[in-house]
Amino acid sequence: MASSDNPEIVERGIKDKEDKEEEQGGFLDKVKDFIHDVGEKIEETIGFGKPTADVSEIHIPHINLERAEIVVDVLVTNPNPVPIPLIDINYLIESDGRKLISGLIPDAGTIHAHGSETVKIPVNLIYDDIKSTYKDIEPGSIIPYRIKVDLIVDVPVFGRLTLPLEKTGEIPIPYKPDIDLEKIHFERFSFEETVAILHLKLENMNDFDLGLNSLDYELWLSDVSIGSAELEKAAKIEKKGTSSIDLPVTFRPKDFGSALWDMIRGKGTGYTMKGHINVDTPFGAMKLPISKEGGTTRLKKNKEDGGDDDEED
Repeated sequence: MASSDNPEIVERGIKDKEDKEEEQGGFLDKVKDFIHDVGEKIEETIGFGKPTADVSEIHIPHINLERAEIVVDVLVTNPNPVPIPLIDINYLIESDGRKLISGLIPDAGTIHAHGSETVKIPVNLIYDDIKSTYKDIEPGSIIPYRIKVDLIVDVPVFGRLTLPLEKTGEIPIPYKPDIDLEKIHFERFSFEETVAILHLKLENMNDFDLGLNSLDYELWLSDVSIGSAELEKAAKIEKKGTSSIDLPVTFRPKDFGSALWDMIRGKGTGYTMKGHINVDTPFGAMKLPISKEGGTTRLKKNKEDGGDDDEED
């Protein structure tokens, strides 16, 4: 009988232990519920509550070939009767799980009582840093990004809280357009003053369209500057596409010396062109440089539209 009593003793021990754990668990649950109820009563009586935050907008005020300035607008709402300090802002921008940039903004201000405020988080993306780290990110491409933001606030009753936020989007890695001066077409020719049309070809190397608004340029023919000008002309350059632009220009052929005769005889003429184009893109306005050095073009007389003029004066 003594040996058969052992299982009963063990079972009672386990059962007693389980009963005690249940009693303790029930007691802790009651304590938690009590604390929760007290917290809610305090919130109802004093009017304290947890602040909320949301990414309201992401915009790119400036972008060029070197960097993109990104501003993240975060709308923070404070339901409390007292101002709350925004202690720190941690931010991280990544693409396909790879970190592009991260940072910390300390002492980011105060959110007024019973108010909402937009907190602006400025971020600079340096393209050289990105391209040197991730070799597969090509100029002209569009990459996905994810912005993660942690707002750390200090709220009475609740203490220090972290408000996590997240937003996704796309950002370009711009590539400057390629420009060619295909030919110069005479409108009026004289040695003192010649009016001509520059036939330009612009090639868009990017994975997004460019809406051309204006162009400023300076042109040299045979190492002689024929001046600079600005042209406002709306045009659309499709992604991975080309567009032709005609620019009027006035110059004095006699300034070119012996190179003039080569131009008149239809021989190739060396040129250099530098300037900028102002374009609209899906990511905002951009000012992109254009340049061509060591190019070759031809002068063509007005009646020549694909045929030959021989070598008339």
